[in-house]
Amino acid sequence: MDGLFSFLLFAAFFYLMMRFGCGAHMTHGHHGHSKKKPVEPIFDPVCGMKIAEEEGYGKLHNGFLFRFCSKKCLDEFDRSPDKYISQASVNKKEEHHHDA
Repeated sequence: MDGLFSFLLFAAFFYLMMRFGCGAHMTHGHHGHSKKKPVEPIFDPVCGMKIAEEEGYGKLHNGFLFRFCSKKCLDEFDRSPDKYISQASVNKKEEHHHDA
């Protein structure tokens, strides 16, 4: 009987910790208790089309991830990436300049 009481006490403690304590973020998804940071829009560097975060094609180039709306834009980027990288950085600078 003593073993059963210890088991029930441990089970109750475990339940309370998982529900409200340290393990609560695992079941409720509130790890860190912070709001999700807004995601900046992603634009295709070739055609300028706005792309959702997990859509289109991705290409890692010189440590940076570029996203493309279509295979056609990805292929165009592969032909002359420097043209589109410099153009994308100019567009980014202009965008920040207009925000100020």
